[in-house]
Amino acid sequence: MKLRRTHYCGALRPAHLNQTVTLCGWVDRWRDHGGIIFIDLRDREGISQVVFDPSINPIPDSATLRQETVIAIQGTVRKRPSGMENKNIATGEVEVLVTELEVLNRAQPLPYALHEDSPTAGEVDESLRLTYRYLELRKPKLQGALRIRHEFLKSAREFYFANGFWEIETPILYKSTPEGARDYLVPSRVHPGHFYALPQSPQTLKQLCMIGGLDRYVQIARCFRDEDLRADRQPEFTQVDVEMSFVDEEDIRTLHEGLMKKTLKDVLGKEISTPFRRMAYPDAIGKYGSDKPDMRNTLQLTELTAEGKRSTFQVYQTALSEGGAILKGLCFEEKEPISRSELDGLMKKVAPFGARGITWIRIKSPGDWQSPQAKFFDDNLKKDIEAKLPYKQNAMLFILCGKDTIVNNALSALRLEYGLRFGYTDTSRFEFLWVTDFPLLEFNEEDKRFYAAHHPFTRPHPEDSATFMKSDAAPDLAKVRACAYDLVLNGYEIGGGSLRIYDQAVQARMFHVLGITPEEAQHRFGFFLRALQFGTPPHGGIALGVDRIAMILAGTDAIRDVIAFPKTQKATDLMAEAPSTIDEKQLHELSLRVIPPRKE
Repeated sequence: MKLRRTHYCGALRPAHLNQTVTLCGWVDRWRDHGGIIFIDLRDREGISQVVFDPSINPIPDSATLRQETVIAIQGTVRKRPSGMENKNIATGEVEVLVTELEVLNRAQPLPYALHEDSPTAGEVDESLRLTYRYLELRKPKLQGALRIRHEFLKSAREFYFANGFWEIETPILYKSTPEGARDYLVPSRVHPGHFYALPQSPQTLKQLCMIGGLDRYVQIARCFRDEDLRADRQPEFTQVDVEMSFVDEEDIRTLHEGLMKKTLKDVLGKEISTPFRRMAYPDAIGKYGSDKPDMRNTLQLTELTAEGKRSTFQVYQTALSEGGAILKGLCFEEKEPISRSELDGLMKKVAPFGARGITWIRIKSPGDWQSPQAKFFDDNLKKDIEAKLPYKQNAMLFILCGKDTIVNNALSALRLEYGLRFGYTDTSRFEFLWVTDFPLLEFNEEDKRFYAAHHPFTRPHPEDSATFMKSDAAPDLAKVRACAYDLVLNGYEIGGGSLRIYDQAVQARMFHVLGITPEEAQHRFGFFLRALQFGTPPHGGIALGVDRIAMILAGTDAIRDVIAFPKTQKATDLMAEAPSTIDEKQLHELSLRVIPPRKE
């Protein structure tokens, strides 16, 4: 390479007029205007127009400089002719008259058109894009999303360092301590039959840092979970992992409000106000059907169980008489008529959540109900229901009856869909919310036992500690709250944390309640239980999802847009063709053999 870059392509401005510059990058577009060749030269920072004039330099042919060929050019910055400026790009007032060209690497024909304005751009299959991910990375939109991710992490590091945190790395090869999802296991060659696990989170390790007296720990931690994927989840992900000693919940929340205030200002130039809203878990579920409600959406759910029992609709009567069922409604002003075919198709929207039916009621004016089920509500019942609704005319009311989790999940999804469609959601805002007072335990009906709702090291709420320590009654334990908190942004959980157990007796009680025997506890967590014996300070922490935060800040709804090399929903890497088989020699060295999957 003879020519050495002096400027990025996106850096040229009128201040550089008449300067000799050297640019390096990829050929983005080629245009022949009467013998003068114009090329848009692209790098990470943007695009500059470079000009080949045959009266000054031989003209390169298009076969030599096809799209994505890598070149270096040297030339003089000049002003674009009047009327030929491009106001859509930062370099649009200037161009470079080329005096020297160096072709660094010629590109082969592309597997698909990279320009999003290409006629075939919409026909490119997602799997093809992931196979050639390195080509996708050249696109300004994806580079912009990755830049936002970088700037968030840079700003976050500055914040933590300014607040007395040490960045400490914890092991990637670690012990399997299942936390709800499956572990990714790594066989040990030198210890046949033994395995490391890739960490689902550095939970016990960061607590050990507090026991070790390090006081304030932060890590940009890589985590791994072998679980089913979705648009906002990947098998490997990154979190800002934090732990602090001698703090309470409010200390941690206040600190991280400051973090989000700084990062949004640094990354997007967006000012946000603090403190963030706080909401107890029961209120979030009751009003919004979700523990991560989108607070930009003004719609709320309406509790109608008592009214449902007065309806003559047999479906309600049967479900509510069996116990454990609730009836709730979602009401909004019907700003444009919803077609009958869409209303008839509502069942398809709620069936994935386990709902067996849904009632829709169009309320034209008080008492004027239009619905196939309107006949099951007398005038007094209509009046009482309307008294609880936010809208009483030109309104649409969706009613669901069934198990609480089914009703809440289904109506929460409809709230998001119709809130966005009818303008109840202000998408220009960033709305943060702390959800607090989560249940400490979750009861599983299948195996009739409790599981930790957060993780087994979460401290019970001080007001419920006595109940937790003394009662074995399932109804009592189900009411115990945790010193846990989630940070929600625009309907996404972007962080979760808790105060940790630091008393050996409380930790032993937790394992007992979870059905973990002392022997099993020693096998899984013996190293940690030993550490608790040697002076453990009160401590707590939080983990923030870097991928989700970057996704929201970048304005996309797909987490793969902010990950350089994401995997598919089947956890495969199409570019590298991973996972892959390994040869028999490697298997032998690891004392492993592959058992064919069972035929169902």
